Amino acid sequence: MAVNRDPILKRCRYLGISPAVVGIDKSSKRNPNANSRRKVSEYGLQLKEKQKLKFIYGVLEKPFRHYFDIASKMEGQAGNNLITVLESRLDNVVFRMGMALTRREARQLATHGHFLVNGKKVDIPSYRLKVGDVITLKDSSKSSSKFKAVVEQTAGRTTPLWLEVNKEQFSAKIVRMPAIDDIDYEVAPHLIVELYSK
Repeated sequence: MAVNRDPILKRCRYLGISPAVVGIDKSSKRNPNANSRRKVSEYGLQLKEKQKLKFIYGVLEKPFRHYFDIASKMEGQAGNNLITVLESRLDNVVFRMGMALTRREARQLATHGHFLVNGKKVDIPSYRLKVGDVITLKDSSKSSSKFKAVVEQTAGRTTPLWLEVNKEQFSAKIVRMPAIDDIDYEVAPHLIVELYSK
C-alpha cells in the first residue's frame, strides 16, 4: 500500500486550505501572495482542485479515478456525487464522528478493526456507507483511554447534519447521504469533471 509522506502544513499552504480541514490543530505561516505570483493555467486550476480532494481524503490517483467513474454513473452532477462518494467512506465517517483527530488516524483505526458497521467488523477504510448504516466502536475498544481522550479533544468539532452521533455510546448513524453543502472547505468539483472529461 502506498503511503503519502508529504509535509501536511506545506501541502495545505500550496492547496490553499486550512490545516483544520484535515484535523491538524496548527496554524500555517501563510504568505498571502504565495499562490498569486504567477498566472495559473486552466489545466493548473483543474489539477489543483483534484489534488486538493485527493489530499484531504488521503486517496491515491487510481482509487480517486475509480470514485470519479462511480460518481459519473450516479444520478445528478458528477462533481457533487464525487464529494458524496468521498464523504461516505468509513475512514471519513470515523473522523466526522470525532473518534479520530485526523483522517489519517481514522484510516489506521479502521484498518486495525476498531469499528463495527451494523454490528459486523469492517477493517476496510474505503468501505462505502449507506443511509441507515450504524457505525459503532468495538466493545473491547470502548474502555480504551485513547478513545476517551480523542472524544474529549474533538468535543468542539461540529458534527455534519447527515450524521447522527452519540458520543456516550461511541456510535453514529447515517441519516442521509452527504451533499456538497455539508463540507467545511471550499472546492470547485466542476473543475475536476472538466479535467477528467478531456
